[in-house]
Amino acid sequence: MKYKVIVRPEAEDDLKEAFSWYEDKRKGLGYDFLFVNRNPEIHPMEYKGTRKHVIKRFPYKIIYLVEEEKIIILAVIHGKRKLDLTKKRIDRI
Repeated sequence: MKYKVIVRPEAEDDLKEAFSWYEDKRKGLGYDFLFVNRNPEIHPMEYKGTRKHVIKRFPYKIIYLVEEEKIIILAVIHGKRKLDLTKKRIDRI
């Protein structure tokens, strides 16, 4: 199934921050971060139906929802950050 990816504004800010940090370390590395391949329904449901994809090559987690033919990216957070901030974002939806 082909999904339309929607990135919420807060997640877009997260992604830009992560991209910039990796791109500063090694040119092109930020693009590797953006194009991590994932199958959205492979990850189990967690808090309020969200799913979490842990990126193996980078210390980041992608928190998202799958709704019909859409993937809604809610957060892209560093693996060491607490999920409290993410839960607050989810609760606002």
